[in-house]
Amino acid sequence: MQTVLIIVHLIIVLALIGVVLLQRSEGGGMGLGGGGGGVSGFMTGRGQANALTRATAILAGLFFVTSIALTVMATSGRGPRSILDGAAPTAPAGQQAPAAPQGSNVLEQLQRLQGEQPAAPATPAPGAPTPAPAAPQQ
Repeated sequence: MQTVLIIVHLIIVLALIGVVLLQRSEGGGMGLGGGGGGVSGFMTGRGQANALTRATAILAGLFFVTSIALTVMATSGRGPRSILDGAAPTAPAGQQAPAAPQGSNVLEQLQRLQGEQPAAPATPAPGAPTPAPAAPQQ
């Protein structure tokens, strides 16, 4: 079904390009050959212009409808996912996953999963109180 809709979409795109190129230019820029006229003698007149305008509007509407339908079809099979779903450490079958230390963040967990050792802990900011060393037991 999706392949058929893609083919219909491409046919609409080609028809839309053709209809837009057939319309008479209304000036305002340098066209091919240095003049701003385009194809001045071909399909002139109000009747043809109205038909081409109407055809452009219809083809544009069909283009949007097929684009939205293709988008819905592409995303209908997928469920919502989070980028953090894969960040949780997993263990092989039969083993328990190691618990993450309390102070670790997502970056450190990802580095650990990739086999890299996290960088040394950050030094406290200047002027911040430093914890006193524990008193030796007697």
